[in-house]
Amino acid sequence: MIKNDLFLRALKGESVERPPVWMMRQAGRYLPEFMEIKKKYDFFTRCQTPELASEITVQPIRRYGMDAAILFSDILVVPQAMNIEVQMKTNFGPYLPNPIRSQKEVDKVIVPNVEDSLDYVMQAIKATKEKLNDEVPLIGFAGSPWTILCYCVQGQGSKTFDMAKAFCFTDPKAAHHLLQKITDTTIAYLKAKVRAGVNAVQVFDSWGGMLSPIDYQEFSWQYIQQIIDALKDEIPVIVFGKGCWFALKEMARSGASALGVDWTCSAENARYLTGGNITLQGNFDPARLLSPPDEIKRMVTQMINAFGKDRYIVNLGHGILPNVPVENAKAFIDAVKEWPQNRPI
Repeated sequence: MIKNDLFLRALKGESVERPPVWMMRQAGRYLPEFMEIKKKYDFFTRCQTPELASEITVQPIRRYGMDAAILFSDILVVPQAMNIEVQMKTNFGPYLPNPIRSQKEVDKVIVPNVEDSLDYVMQAIKATKEKLNDEVPLIGFAGSPWTILCYCVQGQGSKTFDMAKAFCFTDPKAAHHLLQKITDTTIAYLKAKVRAGVNAVQVFDSWGGMLSPIDYQEFSWQYIQQIIDALKDEIPVIVFGKGCWFALKEMARSGASALGVDWTCSAENARYLTGGNITLQGNFDPARLLSPPDEIKRMVTQMINAFGKDRYIVNLGHGILPNVPVENAKAFIDAVKEWPQNRPI
């Protein structure tokens, strides 16, 4: 039994005394204790070593006491398991030396046995659950099929993912074949995470906003819907689509337990577009964590008042930035925990 079940109750739409809080990318790069581990081990060693991944996962919980932990990992472990080489280059980011740009290359991509190829993730979940000792829930995650395709085809990060889009628009048959392989792998992966012990899952559609609303339906949303359909009866599913406010209405009918919102969509619009009957998560601008702590607390209080305490999970509108001072992250978490006292009468 999870001792602090605030996050799980909010996902169910239950009335809560205050909204729960966690931060995307909370396990990692802004914490000095994480930087000590980073000095000793490269990125994928950290992901692939259960003891390291579990330690990194619980570091922010020890320091700040968020209402949920999210497993330290990366969305690109999925293509690695699919026989696609992924490197993480220092001061560059992800790099795929053999990008996929033809049907012939798609044919070589495998749908793996995730229990074998991603067993290290399952072991990290089990180690993390032991460390958490049922204090707070653990979130598992995956990238959306479209977001994974972006990296697989582009070969690296991009401001436009022009090559990924060109592949979809010039060879849609091959693109859909690749998207389906990623979807099948992702469903198996998330189901394995559920068996390993996670309490909720989140799908990150980080690059969904690169697509027009019509193209989003074809190349992203239909595959996310498959993931929701496969998991929603087993575990709460959160969907976060950055820049995807235009799809919130359809997302709200999907069977997901909650929807993430980025900072470009107001609380009022998010509630309106989703019909007001689904839990929303977000949407503090990560760069605003560079504001003075008192300003952060004031803005977080405003944000909670705008969304309302129920059917709401306090979070950022994307991942925390590496240069955020630890006291500013603390101000963000503390503002939520102190919210009833801060609430204007």
